[in-house]
Amino acid sequence: MLSLLLFSLQVTLPIAVLVLLGVLFMRLDWINEPFNKGASKLVFNVALPSLLFVSIVKADADSGINWTIIGFGVVFTLASFVVLSILSHWVTAIREERGVFVQGSFRGNMGIVGLGFCISAFGAEGATLASIYLAALSLLYNVLAVVTLNRWKQSGESTNVVLSTLTSLVKNPLIIAIVIAGCWRVSGIHVPEFIVESAGYLAQMTLPLALLSIGASLSWAGFVSAGKVTAWASVLKLIVIPYLAATVAYLLGFRGMELGVMYLMMATPTAAASYMMVRAMGGNASLAASIIAVTTVCSLFTTSFGLVVMKALHWI
Repeated sequence: MLSLLLFSLQVTLPIAVLVLLGVLFMRLDWINEPFNKGASKLVFNVALPSLLFVSIVKADADSGINWTIIGFGVVFTLASFVVLSILSHWVTAIREERGVFVQGSFRGNMGIVGLGFCISAFGAEGATLASIYLAALSLLYNVLAVVTLNRWKQSGESTNVVLSTLTSLVKNPLIIAIVIAGCWRVSGIHVPEFIVESAGYLAQMTLPLALLSIGASLSWAGFVSAGKVTAWASVLKLIVIPYLAATVAYLLGFRGMELGVMYLMMATPTAAASYMMVRAMGGNASLAASIIAVTTVCSLFTTSFGLVVMKALHWI
């Protein structure tokens, strides 16, 4: 049992330390709100897109990656999105809260927390699979997030939902990075080394800067304001969806690192980028912040518990 606990702590503690350092640095005024706002924009618009670009263009097509686990993640996410959209009518009667609830329940922080989890648990090999998984699911996450937030806007806020959705997708830096990298890779044209190196330097900022920013953004107000919608979104995001995904994947024959990477990516807290998207699209930003705050803190415990159980059952 001690070895199982140590394994889970080895995965989650590095992430927790950086988040807690963000809290500490904010209290010491080493990080202030203007810096945190700028850091968030830098991560979302530059560092994370660079990470996705490098991961796609450098991925070895012959590395033995099991693409079926990525396909499983896509199908499970789509199924979850449909179920969550139906549940949203029961969770809240307020129309504009439904999109925030749906996004907060399925959209995980894979590019920051998830990738960090996978590196801690499985090293470089796990990071490669996680990066490909991240690239595929990030595109789907962003498409579904824009769709659901536009769908549940107040009726007078958008005269053309389709046009608004397409515009938001085209402008999203993560989607732009994925499309550029994918087209470049398909073209067969060699990516100049200086571009890969430069993007790599920017990508290396993603984890530390984003985790510190998440810690600096945490506020007790997020926990105080947590109500029914936040509670349901947190339970679904951290417990129901990842545990159910791991169970179904196991029954379908997935084992070891592949199952572990899929679980860790599914078990991540709600993506910090979801707050910026909700705010930019005129949604309930305070509800989005509340879901992010609760899931970020609680995920360290729920993820550890899931890892201990899966390790004890010899699933991973």
